[in-house]
Amino acid sequence: MRWLMSLGERTRPDAPTYAEDPAPDQARALALVDDFAHLLTVLREWQRTYGEELTAWAVQVEADDVENLPAELIKQWEWEGAPVRLDIDRGGYVKVSDYRDVSVRPGIHARTTTGLPLWTITP
Repeated sequence: MRWLMSLGERTRPDAPTYAEDPAPDQARALALVDDFAHLLTVLREWQRTYGEELTAWAVQVEADDVENLPAELIKQWEWEGAPVRLDIDRGGYVKVSDYRDVSVRPGIHARTTTGLPLWTITP
């Protein structure tokens, strides 16, 4: 199993924690890594490219190549979204919110952070 991460879209300035969860075939940026910790390295690189504050969504997948993702994986992401949210907030803090054990997750196009994050990593 590997981790697939998609750059989220903060499309509502009036709701700063709102972040859309685009499917892999619609995302501006994707990463496929072997270990969750590697997502944090990619997230920092995306921060340099896409801006100071950003959101990404991640899920464990069985895939070998980010350019040839299985169609069923994309379809499942479109339906369910990714269960792990990573946010870089002001000051460079990384907040990880894990929705895998939540019975009803927020809809994929209207997710906001709720409750306490699983981890907060200082810059």
